[in-house]
Amino acid sequence: MISQPKRALLSASVAGTAVGLHHSTEKLSIYPSPTPDILLVESPSELEKQIGGARRKVLNTYAEGHAYVQGWVSKWIGVEHAVENRVKSIISPNESLTPGLLYVGIATLSGSILARNRILPTRLLLPPIFLLASANHFLPQTTKNLSSYLSNLEDTYLPTLAQKHEVAKAHTQMSWEMMKEATKGGRDQVNRGAVVVVEKVQEVTGLKLRETLGWAEAKVEEKVVEAKKPVEAAKAAVDQKVENVAQKVENVEKKAERKVENVEKKVEKKTEEGKRLV
Repeated sequence: MISQPKRALLSASVAGTAVGLHHSTEKLSIYPSPTPDILLVESPSELEKQIGGARRKVLNTYAEGHAYVQGWVSKWIGVEHAVENRVKSIISPNESLTPGLLYVGIATLSGSILARNRILPTRLLLPPIFLLASANHFLPQTTKNLSSYLSNLEDTYLPTLAQKHEVAKAHTQMSWEMMKEATKGGRDQVNRGAVVVVEKVQEVTGLKLRETLGWAEAKVEEKVVEAKKPVEAAKAAVDQKVENVAQKVENVEKKAERKVENVEKKVEKKTEEGKRLV
């Protein structure tokens, strides 16, 4: 048997022989081996992550706030354009506002001064009356446009109040017409009395007061106007009759066309029945 030290020596010699054989099979390079590339991976710290998240939140909040403010600015610009267009549509280009508004303000102030020492209803009603009267006189088209716009707003948002206003306007118009008729009768009586007085003075003195005052020409014009009234009435009646006749002729033509269409339909039906029989 081989002893223990000899076995160890034999094993070491076998291992050395195997390593020597293995190294002898690999060929060494004559060039130096290249330096391997070092790849650095960026890894942010926790503080950097927190700062980045806070910065993104601030930027998003700023963007939302800017968009919100920009939306309100756009709405306000739209309102400004709408108001500008509305004001341009109300103000008449044929009327000058500079003296007109000045005259309206002076008239309204004059109404306030006149009603200063009057009773309470007069102090309340006289300045608005002067305002409306002066506006209708100095700025008639602008006042009409403004009244129409306010009336449209009232019809849209307050229809009940608009209906009451229309009723009040109708009553006011009727009262005004009645007052005009009453004053017209009074004026006619005064004019007739003046004519009688002037004729008597003319007979007594021999002066031609009627010709001097121009009443003769006025009377001639009145007679001409009175003579034209029957002619205009007759013309209107003739126009009405002509229109009625034209309407009747049109109705007769329509009836005739309907009858012709019915006859044509009947002929077509009979023709089709004859073809079917053949």
